[in-house]
Amino acid sequence: MNMKKIFIALIILIFPGVIVYGQVNAPKPYGPLPSANQLRWQQMEYYAFVHFSVNTYTDMSWGFGNEDPNIFNPSQLDCMQWARICKEAGMKGIIITAKHHSGFCLWPSKYTEYSVKNCPWKNGKGDIVREMSDACKAYGLKLGIYLSPWDRNSADYGKPEYITYFRNQLRELLTNYGDIFEIWFDGANGGSGYYGGANETRKIDAKTYYDWANTYKMIRELQPNIVIWNDGGDRADLRWVGTEAGYIGETNWSLLNKTGDVPEEMLRHGVENGNAWVPGEVNTSIRPEWFYHPKEDGKVKTLPQLMDIYYNSVGRNATLLMNFPIMPNGLINEKDEKAALDFAHAVKAAFAINLAKNAPAKATNVRSKNAIYNASKVTDGNKNSYWSTDDSIKSASITIDFGKAVSFNRFLVQEYIALGQRVKAFSIEAWVKGEWKLLDKQTTIGYKRILRFPTVSSTKLRFTVLDAKACPLITNMEVYKAPQILTPPIIIREQSGKVRIIPADPESDIFYTLDGSIPTRNAGRYTGLIETGNGKAEVKAMAYNAVTGKSSTVTIEHFDISKKQWKILGTADSNVYAIMDGLESTSWHQQQNTTAPVDLIIDLGQTEKLAGFRYLPDQNWWASDIVTNYAFYISNDNNQWQLVASGEFANIKNNPLWQTNMFKPINARYIKLSALHNIQNNNAAGYAEIDIITE
Repeated sequence: MNMKKIFIALIILIFPGVIVYGQVNAPKPYGPLPSANQLRWQQMEYYAFVHFSVNTYTDMSWGFGNEDPNIFNPSQLDCMQWARICKEAGMKGIIITAKHHSGFCLWPSKYTEYSVKNCPWKNGKGDIVREMSDACKAYGLKLGIYLSPWDRNSADYGKPEYITYFRNQLRELLTNYGDIFEIWFDGANGGSGYYGGANETRKIDAKTYYDWANTYKMIRELQPNIVIWNDGGDRADLRWVGTEAGYIGETNWSLLNKTGDVPEEMLRHGVENGNAWVPGEVNTSIRPEWFYHPKEDGKVKTLPQLMDIYYNSVGRNATLLMNFPIMPNGLINEKDEKAALDFAHAVKAAFAINLAKNAPAKATNVRSKNAIYNASKVTDGNKNSYWSTDDSIKSASITIDFGKAVSFNRFLVQEYIALGQRVKAFSIEAWVKGEWKLLDKQTTIGYKRILRFPTVSSTKLRFTVLDAKACPLITNMEVYKAPQILTPPIIIREQSGKVRIIPADPESDIFYTLDGSIPTRNAGRYTGLIETGNGKAEVKAMAYNAVTGKSSTVTIEHFDISKKQWKILGTADSNVYAIMDGLESTSWHQQQNTTAPVDLIIDLGQTEKLAGFRYLPDQNWWASDIVTNYAFYISNDNNQWQLVASGEFANIKNNPLWQTNMFKPINARYIKLSALHNIQNNNAAGYAEIDIITE
């Protein structure tokens, strides 16, 4: 069988009922194409991560590799609960962290003693990967596996022998637990670790050490239907999008070049003329961090945040991988469950009634004037058919006639990606008061693109391909009116100690409380800065729209002592006070001409009993000078300093969130944060905000 026939067979397998060839003047494939595995994966759209390991019990972001297996004892572990929640949330699968960087294995691997077989849970007879596999089968979900290439426990990590160990564990996971839809390799490779008692730093060349080509070959032999996600080494089937914040670029090509370095900008946007099909997967957590931390119980993502993530991932030609941090008892937290189910209900409500279903549609060009490719194919609900133009036509329009005035605020469009991604630019317009009104103008489409815009009432909608790499193939268009979801306000405390509440919607009223009660319309109405004194404060606020009668969820912020008396020493740059203005969007960067460390010294104005500090790095897209390793000192005279905390901010580059470090309470007036190392390995430190925690 020649390659052309093989391709035809694959397309018919994935899209049964469509005849690609055999038709008169059928469109030919253009550019790199998705494999059958990649097509199946893309159609999943939304699936889960679950993070669980020994560091769940130490309240750390990453395990060091020396954690005692005896601390791992999830007395209520229930993978069926995980699967039920994921199923009800509309997810199609679950990827379990079988082994994170600590090296602790959630299955009884015969190649290490550092696993569930040597912990109290089920007297060492348990297998969480097995229970996860069984739960996925029970709920009709697909199973994926996360296996960290970095192992901070293994004495052989960094040596050639480790690759054999790594592949042996891969073989266990890919042969003993049924079909695996995705294998996930984290990009964190090498650094400090326990390493069998060596307690040292080990560096490897991520491009060569793992011999990915032969590792991939083994994976595909064991699991022919799998897709491979890898953030380093040889290009795999799927790509990271350069952030863990929950979005991909507005322009998003499912293409990369098969070899060569990939700048973060390319990870976000893909490469228009790339030579390999490598689509993006947006990975983020329902809480700020990946593993469970009790302090984040009040930081579960809100419904508006989750909806933004959906539109900025699935709505931008990517898939969404949403993480649930498992609690020490072995369950998903009820707040996480509620957020996920509310999210599912909101997505369902937003896309409940397709106003364009079977609506008449006309195109300015139809391929060979053949009904097989006419405009009706975009509204008939059949994903296996498509509208196409003649080969020479790369700009054309489709007009959908609703037959009456309808109100809408969402537009969904899909390309027939089995034959390649083609559209470079498009626009949508509504017929309003006898003329076309531009609603939006965007670039790429790919598998799925969803646009949001203010509600408009119109009898017709016009979609125009403005530019394409080849004749466009549009398989589907849908139009919706999504219910309004009010975004909760932002609460900040300025250096003066006064609180400012920033509404997301200026047409809404803001109501707030300072006494811990939930705000209602009977609470204080926000009209300007709120005086809260210099001590600790708790502020709760919600937005209310009098026209719709809807309220947002409640924003809750806890503030420590005010920074009114704080002074930053050692610099004459007045911009330095951006690090205590309460705004996460502002930052200050401290340069040093000599070698590290870079010291930030603050006079608190009076002696305080300190119990910890907080650091927020620059929040801009291309943030630089993010501190990764630190030392924190206190003093009463700005002369004699005492070290009270030191270490690393794990995963801060990919997930640049507030970093909190607690220590034994101690009296001090001066604090010093020493930046020992940053992500760029130079002598600079960047800060968005600095704060302290008092006893």
